[in-house]
Amino acid sequence: MATSKTPTYLRRYTDLPALLHLLSSQQITLLDPKTWDDKNDSYFMSVYKEKKKFQTVLALCFSQSAETYHHWRVFSNGPAGVCIVFDRQSLLDDFKKEAGVTTGPVDYLLLTEARRRKFLVNDLPFLKRSGYKPENEYRAIYTSSTKSMPSLPIGISLSSIRSISLSPWMHTSLAGPTASAIRTINGCAKLRVSRSTLISNEEWKRYATGAA
Repeated sequence: MATSKTPTYLRRYTDLPALLHLLSSQQITLLDPKTWDDKNDSYFMSVYKEKKKFQTVLALCFSQSAETYHHWRVFSNGPAGVCIVFDRQSLLDDFKKEAGVTTGPVDYLLLTEARRRKFLVNDLPFLKRSGYKPENEYRAIYTSSTKSMPSLPIGISLSSIRSISLSPWMHTSLAGPTASAIRTINGCAKLRVSRSTLISNEEWKRYATGAA
């Protein structure tokens, strides 16, 4: 269960096509990490797969941090980006129903720390270099010793979605129609959908206007 120091949400930064698939299928999909941009990270996953003699290792990444410019720019860049805010416990309960899935936070290490550490194979999927620490990542990992799979869809409850933020780079004239279209999907009529104002917020601007 979440504690006072653990956020009660998990954020998934993705794009509109992935969001529409998730909502219409009520599934979230774990994918092969070999295409990840961070080659150190994908290498750790490949070594984990080899040493454990798995046929399949799949993963999906979330953030435990509040909305940041970094997350939008790196993971959901452009007007089609979205951020799905999940209720942490509800989503983790859905993952627990799928055999072979483990979840956990990522631990970030300096090279100086790595030199003093004894690395364990089971820790490899949850380790990254310290330069990625602001991501505050949380992962779901699926493994199988017998099945070779390129992806794994896992059923989720739409009630686990707290809200959806549309890209701050989406034109304001498109945000309303996009939100309305999302709510036409079966089971999504009451979803909270709004455009992020992270890069242009009228309340924030007023503080400058009223400066003495």
